[in-house]
Amino acid sequence: MSLEQIIVLALIEGIAEFLPISSSGHLILLPALTGWPDQGVVTDMVTILGTVFATIIFFWRDVVAQFRGLWDIANKRQSADATLASNIIIGTIPILLAGVVFKFSGLSDSVRSPQLIAITSIIFGTLLYLGDHYGLMRHTLRQINWRSALIIGLAQILALIPGSSRSGVTMTTARGLGFARADAARFSFLLSIPANAASALFVIGGAVKAGAHISGGVILTGVLAFFIGLGAITFLMRLLRTQSFLLFAIYRVVLGAVLLGLIYSGMKFGGVN
Repeated sequence: MSLEQIIVLALIEGIAEFLPISSSGHLILLPALTGWPDQGVVTDMVTILGTVFATIIFFWRDVVAQFRGLWDIANKRQSADATLASNIIIGTIPILLAGVVFKFSGLSDSVRSPQLIAITSIIFGTLLYLGDHYGLMRHTLRQINWRSALIIGLAQILALIPGSSRSGVTMTTARGLGFARADAARFSFLLSIPANAASALFVIGGAVKAGAHISGGVILTGVLAFFIGLGAITFLMRLLRTQSFLLFAIYRVVLGAVLLGLIYSGMKFGGVN
């Protein structure tokens, strides 16, 4: 990969992984729109791993609290930390199970199309607006119970469809359940750590086992995504103190509409079905 492609990939993953605009959709569209060779799923996963570390660093207090909670669970002690840890586990199980089915059924290779990304951008962008606009703001992170965690976790399965946005669907669902914007985002990001880490390590581990070489350029992409991701999290968490998700919803609808316009005008997307 060229240095230009490395930087652009890191920017896309570092920003879009946290903003509710779909990182997977943008990563798929990049080679289609630029004519660059497809960076491959291993590169995508290395950049995702970079954003996982960014999430851990930014929310380190919550991560430490979860480990304390796991210890409390193991010792059959009830605590706020144990509740948080159990809710993260409950919310993660659905996407892990669905991810295995998605991978081994071959569905993961059949959904990488600009048409699908355009449609999902519009649909889930609209749902993001509706969930945020009509959702109440009466619950905090510590008030999430196992039912809410399971519902949000089930919604996270939709993230397997490119263009839906993992953070977008989980935040939309949390807002619909009445959680404040910042708390919805916080739970969404904490939920992303085990899901994204498991997905990235599975793909990278399989590639290495098969003899694939992970180049210095790919590693650099992940490192850059880490730092850019930290900035994106900081930006979003500060923004949500005073602003809604409206701008992100508008962006997604406009992106989908532009893509559909390009598709129906006869534009060919190189390297993408």
